[in-house]
Amino acid sequence: MNMHKTDAERPDNVRPWGHWEVILESPSHKVKRITVRPGGRLSYQKHSRRSEHWFIAEGRALAMLEKKSLTLEAGDSIDIPVGAPHRIANEGNSDLVIIEIALGTYFGEDDIVRMEDDYGRA
Repeated sequence: MNMHKTDAERPDNVRPWGHWEVILESPSHKVKRITVRPGGRLSYQKHSRRSEHWFIAEGRALAMLEKKSLTLEAGDSIDIPVGAPHRIANEGNSDLVIIEIALGTYFGEDDIVRMEDDYGRA
């Protein structure tokens, strides 16, 4: 029996909206595969030490960037500047898969400032 868990199965990577796994991490960038379940959405948040680039790999997303809503589909991407409020939601019937590339000097989860959150974390 295989007792090793993938990143997606580890409790620190599971969120109420889905899960994420780190694909690559270096001092200058971090790459994650983020899966958002149908009906799930991340908090409306910003970062002070990193920018992000989201590439939609599967599904359909409703992204909010600085209070502007954008519909994104597989193959689309969006850049999130440092300090810009943003969120992404899955309003479809299947999983939304995003490849996130973060660029900056620090990638810790404590660099998240939540302004709104459906799960009581703001």
